[in-house]
Amino acid sequence: MESNLDGPRPSAEDAAAELHNLVTDRQALADGVRVPWSLLAGLGGVAAWWVAAASAASPGEDYEAPTSGWLGLVAVLVIGHLIRNETGIRIRKMGGRAALATVAIVLICLVLFSVSLALVSLGATWAVVLTSLSAFGLVTWLAGIAYRSALDAMRRG
Repeated sequence: MESNLDGPRPSAEDAAAELHNLVTDRQALADGVRVPWSLLAGLGGVAAWWVAAASAASPGEDYEAPTSGWLGLVAVLVIGHLIRNETGIRIRKMGGRAALATVAIVLICLVLFSVSLALVSLGATWAVVLTSLSAFGLVTWLAGIAYRSALDAMRRG
């Protein structure tokens, strides 16, 4: 590794100006990133599909969980990879608000799936459409919150 300790040292004003330039560049980068709404809607679509899977279930004594949940997990991982490739934002660096939004997404999906199973057991299979639409809307919205949180974390550095 090479160092330039032999040359003239920059002044405090020069160092502050360079630091300001770095902060400005980071903010410009975060402002220039567009929100990939199609991919976030894809996450909502996976959630809606998973919640809708309850309509094909037969809740009761011999209930078996749908095995398609694994396919949904793979779809979420693929969409997460596409988001990272398109934007460069890593999930680990998204910030606290994004982590809360992610936990809320998981909880909402579990609650809506349970409600859907209850509706199916009561014979109101048609109402699963409402829980699926709710899953789509809420997950897409919360994924947008998580994404904007990641952009804010990028701005802060």
